[in-house]
Amino acid sequence: MSKHPDNDAQTLPQGVMLNAYPDSIGKRLADTVELLKRPELKDAFSLFYILPTFFNSDLDRGFSIIDYDINDELVAPEDLEALNTLNIGFKLDLVLNHLSVRSPQFQDLLLRGDDSPYKDFFLDWNAFWLEHGTMDPNGNVIPDEKHLQKLFMRKPDLPILKVCFPDGSRRLYWNTFYQEVTFVEIAPHDFVGIEGIHLDQAKTIASAVKEAIHAQADLEELDLVELSHYKEEVLKVVCRKREYLGQMDLNARSELVWAFYDDTLKKLRDYGAKIIRLDAFAYLHKEPGEANFFNRPGTWNYLERLRRLAQKYDLIIFPEVHAEYGSGLHEEVSAKGYPIYDFFFPGLVIDALDRGANEALLRWIDEIKTKGLQTINMLGCHDGIPVLDLRGKQVDGTYSPGLLEDQQIEAAMERIISRGGRVKNLFGHDGKQISYYQVNATFFSALGENEHKMRLARAIQMFMPGIPQVWYLDLFTGKNDYEAADNGGIAGHKEINRTTLSLEDIDARLQLPIVQDQIELIRLRNRSPAFKGELTILDSEPHMLHITWRHPKATATLKANLRRHSFSIAESDGGSEEARVTIEAPGNGSGPTYDSASNGARA
Repeated sequence: MSKHPDNDAQTLPQGVMLNAYPDSIGKRLADTVELLKRPELKDAFSLFYILPTFFNSDLDRGFSIIDYDINDELVAPEDLEALNTLNIGFKLDLVLNHLSVRSPQFQDLLLRGDDSPYKDFFLDWNAFWLEHGTMDPNGNVIPDEKHLQKLFMRKPDLPILKVCFPDGSRRLYWNTFYQEVTFVEIAPHDFVGIEGIHLDQAKTIASAVKEAIHAQADLEELDLVELSHYKEEVLKVVCRKREYLGQMDLNARSELVWAFYDDTLKKLRDYGAKIIRLDAFAYLHKEPGEANFFNRPGTWNYLERLRRLAQKYDLIIFPEVHAEYGSGLHEEVSAKGYPIYDFFFPGLVIDALDRGANEALLRWIDEIKTKGLQTINMLGCHDGIPVLDLRGKQVDGTYSPGLLEDQQIEAAMERIISRGGRVKNLFGHDGKQISYYQVNATFFSALGENEHKMRLARAIQMFMPGIPQVWYLDLFTGKNDYEAADNGGIAGHKEINRTTLSLEDIDARLQLPIVQDQIELIRLRNRSPAFKGELTILDSEPHMLHITWRHPKATATLKANLRRHSFSIAESDGGSEEARVTIEAPGNGSGPTYDSASNGARA
């Protein structure tokens, strides 16, 4: 239980959580449901985090929501009923910061312009910054430098998307995350209709426009030389040839936005969800003069309002936030009564298994335990392996150290990259890289595709406090998918760890000892009452882990050698004086063995 003063603290359900897209296995969610019904997966999972292609979406693999209706190409109501029959609760996303340009709200805005009821539903960049910036010659407000310096950027350049309205006018809207802009083929006849333009001039204009598009130049700065007096009419034509996708930031000052959140939470409850992950919530509150990431007190006020909405529908909400350990943000969120994602754990495990050292991992486990943090942890996930999160940070003139030294983080990154990982960076307002953010790789490949490390990593995860969340591709020891990453377009680096497994793949991989071993470890955590008890970290040598969970009905103990990547797990019932060895996993390649009294697949 979290040790904080908030009486509205939310308590997470117990058990192990599967994490996948509806079509990560087979072609539809029904295929994953059938997998969960198989005897090999019996008693392995109690929870399921279904990623947001569950809904209608168009970009960023589900996180650009069109609407929160069920995507009937991938999901059927019967699938959700089957999960309920299996006693598997599920978690869904509410993407707080943005909606797709294809959302009904944004489409209405495009159709009606200032007459749309959704005029203030999204953030008009120029209106937001009008009194805090300078208008450039193209009609774009550039925020004052002191404000620009505070912007936390997720991509190069300003976080904007220029939107064309039917009347040919163009406006800037806040777009923190992804966008895709394309043009239908530009041809001379597109410009012949402009009064005064003859064919030869149209050819010159078409050539200049296509050259600018190819160079990804700002078309507002298009130089038509002696034809420059036609520029505005030319741009109106080009607007009609422009197609785009984008995750458009919502204006949380609008009561319509809050009504939308309320309706959406009710809809998610009606689907049967119990836990709602608040994606990108830290970017929602924006105020000139403040950072656009977790500014205070605005972010807290919004979060409290969301909690009150969720309580109406008996939902647990938890905010998803990446920040340096040294910022202490994880403690702030927990102190307000919210569960947190344990984004520190994946990097700590990689560091511990590569260096054969326990100190950083033990320090973090002790902090979770002593401070009563409620966590959801993972090894891999739909995103990258966090590294920025492990760093220290300068706070109010004082440096607060990270969980790892910067050189240790850099060394871990270099090892993952040498094993095929790819890096995601953060940028300043001038487009220059200011920091690394995460490394994209499957967790198995990040460990050098070493089965002993993978097996031990899973064992450590199952003995961590909090809710263990298991990425489907980790379970089936997926390797880096370089072709998918190369061909993935925008955010393609993430596709390295999102390979869809066919039913034939699943059948074959269920026969692999490394997969069977992980399932047995997961089953142990999911079914044993020991993990509802007290956690104790016993003294051990710097290259060892010795962790015990003790409950009146059962005890479970992990002893691991971080150098040899070997471990044993002993389990006993509450009345037993002597623990039986449940799992032994030598690091010399002979593989684990299971006690005959366990549910293990091998003996």
